[in-house]
Amino acid sequence: MKLTLKIWRQDNATTKGKMVDYPIDGIEGDMSFLEMLDVLNEELVVKGEEPVEFDHDCREGICGSCSLQINGEPHGPDRLVTTCQLHMRSFNDGDTITIEPFRANAFPVVKDLIIDRSSFDRIQQAGGYVSVNTSGNTIDANATPVNKEDADDSFNAATCIGCGACVAACKNASAMLFTSAKVSQYALLPQGKIEATERVQAMVRQMDEEGFGNCSNTGACELECPKGISLENIARMNREYMSATTEG
Repeated sequence: MKLTLKIWRQDNATTKGKMVDYPIDGIEGDMSFLEMLDVLNEELVVKGEEPVEFDHDCREGICGSCSLQINGEPHGPDRLVTTCQLHMRSFNDGDTITIEPFRANAFPVVKDLIIDRSSFDRIQQAGGYVSVNTSGNTIDANATPVNKEDADDSFNAATCIGCGACVAACKNASAMLFTSAKVSQYALLPQGKIEATERVQAMVRQMDEEGFGNCSNTGACELECPKGISLENIARMNREYMSATTEG
């Protein structure tokens, strides 16, 4: 398979970037998208050129670090997959593929296709935890009954890997789906209700401080999410926030 890759190249966060064309040949359909980029980088190294920098770790759809904007879509044309799970059989011989980093002010480019997603970390640090008193007679978690539907919804929200596809897909670069998944993960469980009021306010406040946009209600975030995180979480977070800010 012969392809033309149009890849965003940028030396660092302060320099101006540009798209660079790279012709590539010998790509097999069973290769993953990242394996294809590995092949390109091997060729560039042999030529004495600087390889394309991109993030990756597990290559199993778990960590979310491989996030790329491919032909205008976060993680590419397939659904419910990360970039590392996307295979080259999704493309045709002779195709031109445009590869960019996720675009958002809150996700500054570090180099080439690598972005800084530490804004997500700060949102989680603002309230994505439960405080437990472990001194004395700690209650066994199994002794606290949890409705199965609530437990299932909580676990589904917890599958969010924080890749940022929701932000990249949103025309306003909103982080509502990510933040609401982290809020819902705890809001649905008894252990998380103790700090629910403080949590939702702190996480929403941090989300706004990071410079993410407002929810556009188009649903592109759910569509592009590799884990299928539901928009119901945004509605739940809105209810939690309204309740927290109107109490008293």
